[in-house]
Amino acid sequence: MTFAKDLISYVNGKYVPSDQASLPVNDLGIVRGYGVFDYLRTYNGVPFRLREHVQRLQNSAELIGLNLPWSTEEIEAITQETLKRNNLPEANIRIVVTGGSSADFITPPEQPSLVVIVSPISQYPVEYYEQGVKVVTVEMERFIPNAKTLNYISAIMALQQAKRASAIDALYVNQQNHVLEGTTTNFFVFRDSQLITPKDNILHGITRNVVLELAKNRFEIVEKPIYYSDLNSCEEAFITSSTKEIMPVVQIDELQISNGKPGEKTQILMHLFNNYTTLGKVST
Repeated sequence: MTFAKDLISYVNGKYVPSDQASLPVNDLGIVRGYGVFDYLRTYNGVPFRLREHVQRLQNSAELIGLNLPWSTEEIEAITQETLKRNNLPEANIRIVVTGGSSADFITPPEQPSLVVIVSPISQYPVEYYEQGVKVVTVEMERFIPNAKTLNYISAIMALQQAKRASAIDALYVNQQNHVLEGTTTNFFVFRDSQLITPKDNILHGITRNVVLELAKNRFEIVEKPIYYSDLNSCEEAFITSSTKEIMPVVQIDELQISNGKPGEKTQILMHLFNNYTTLGKVST
């Protein structure tokens, strides 16, 4: 990503121009991929569910044994200040914690590195939501799936495969033939009156949580494994993430979903989510 010169990032106690932000070459995030991050966006200029994102960041760090010396409130304050220093109507926010500078390139020091990056929102084409998108499946699983780590090798490889198939995302399928999640998304299907989504061995997205909250009074929610063979009987499907929000899926591999167009139930949830965010019902 090429950063505009007027954007500001936070790096280890300093607010610096984003195109000059850097970490030492012996930082464990660089030489070992040891670190975690979280990613969110703003609505009406307000970071969407910032507290939940920071708590997920802390949980990710705990799962990989990475010490976080900052409190929840301190990380929130740094994030808010970084956002304030950037003149953007709406923004993406990436909070990154790495293992820090290591003398032997493998042993974590006492002090990790903290980086906050703010960038402009990039919108997906309207037709993705009006016409639906294609995804593919890949026989892969994420390392420590409950943690949002810097290890995105499987995601990059899967997205390369998706791109070759003219698909927007790739869904991970494990050895038990469970369809788990996308590279940066959670996965949902409708079958009969049930809204079904995996619960185990995935990263629980914040947008996923919002969708479940919005759906609970309208649909029967079932959190359970989705087998690849189940896709033949699903009536609708969609993926969710901070950037994609609720994006309808109309094709998985060579299987057509919902007659090749966004389903009615999915469109109901898209409408509810849009109202929830645009009407300012967002919490920090």
